Amino acid sequence: MSEKVLMKGNEAIAEAAILAGCRHYFGYPITPQTEVAAYMSKKMPKIGGTFLQAESEIAAINMVYGVASTGKRAMTSSSSPGIALKCEGISYMAGADLPGLIVNVQRGGPGLGGIQPSQSDYFLATRGPGHGDFHVLVLAPSSVQEMADLTVKAFDLADKYRMPAMLLADGTMGQMMEPVELPEPKEVTADKSWAVTGTKMERKHNIVNSLYLKPTELEEKNIERFERYKEIEEKECLWEEFMMEDAEICVVSYGITARVSRNAIIEARKQGIKVGMIRPITLWPFPKKALLLAADKVKSFLSVELNMGQMQEDIELAIQCKRPVGLCKRVGGMIPSPEEVLNSIKEANK
Repeated sequence: MSEKVLMKGNEAIAEAAILAGCRHYFGYPITPQTEVAAYMSKKMPKIGGTFLQAESEIAAINMVYGVASTGKRAMTSSSSPGIALKCEGISYMAGADLPGLIVNVQRGGPGLGGIQPSQSDYFLATRGPGHGDFHVLVLAPSSVQEMADLTVKAFDLADKYRMPAMLLADGTMGQMMEPVELPEPKEVTADKSWAVTGTKMERKHNIVNSLYLKPTELEEKNIERFERYKEIEEKECLWEEFMMEDAEICVVSYGITARVSRNAIIEARKQGIKVGMIRPITLWPFPKKALLLAADKVKSFLSVELNMGQMQEDIELAIQCKRPVGLCKRVGGMIPSPEEVLNSIKEANK
């Protein structure tokens, strides 16, 4: 076991990306994720990697597209307004079946909003951030350790399924410091026979493209892609259960609100309320089966999130409206206190 080091969340992402074999970073500064770019600017030149502060977020995501097409691991990072600008490029990557990592350290919105933490990009991430029919893998860390671990996981899944992955964190997770056990360095040797690496006149040309002018061909590509998505939903869904063995109320939360909720649940248990939590780790694929199973055991659900109730809708869909789903929310950069979550649990227990 390696020694733990004290790191800020944004720095843990950057170091884990390097250890995962990423040598190409393209970004643009925006609070509260700028430390990712700052860390990469210092580290990448020392290890023979590429750091480039692009002229815009749009340029940065297209640079990721270019490097990804050669089979190399590449990433970009931004915060909510910057991610919105990257959406066209993310769609192009999905349409060309290119892996890559997009880090979103969310801030309040809409518009420029504020620089405080938020989870209001949930819909943007989970519905497919861009035009057309597609998904990206969405992983939601709830600790600085998971900021590192899920960065590596995101790169691996993106490569495995040839699609973009998004690490969906928030301003609190990006700025907080915790001890982290960093992953072992990884040699990336995956065979990417589809990549554009120069033929040396030994194979057919590879073409990386998302343009299909024949409707039948485009339809086939989309259907094939969704078959892959179905496999991902079966095999790659991640979640954590906490005190769910005898729970009558199920809290559903992720990221920083899951940590607040855990404290509220422990206090509620002391007061005799049987409550537990299902914490989605992958937001896409969403843990539908786990929630549907829970719906046969609990009386109600409570979604705790930093938005106006975006995940609440997915919980209702997952449980097929078998049980009521309450909402404990704060927005605009505010985070609910354990007492606020506890009060919502008590309300659900009436």
